Amino acid sequence: MTMTRTQLSFEREMLRRAQARAAEQGISLAEYVRRLVAHDLGERPRGVGPEAVFDLGRSGGSDVAADKDRMIAEAFSAERR
Repeated sequence: MTMTRTQLSFEREMLRRAQARAAEQGISLAEYVRRLVAHDLGERPRGVGPEAVFDLGRSGGSDVAADKDRMIAEAFSAERR
C-alpha cells in the first residue's frame, strides 16, 4: 500500500489528547488517525502490522542476545526446583 503524506490542523488541546490516546495504544499519531478514518469509512481492519512483532516494549536493559544461554539455564533450573 502506498502512503500519501498530508498535513492536518488541530486545536492544541485536541492534538494533545489525540497524542496521549495514541501513546496509550502504543502507536503513532499518524496510525491513530489512519485507524479512526478507516473505522469511520467502514473499512475492515487490515492484517496484523509489523508493530505486533517489533517495538513491543523496552528490554529493561537486558541483552537477550548476549545473555540467552544464562537465561535459558536459569529458566530450566528454576523449573526443576
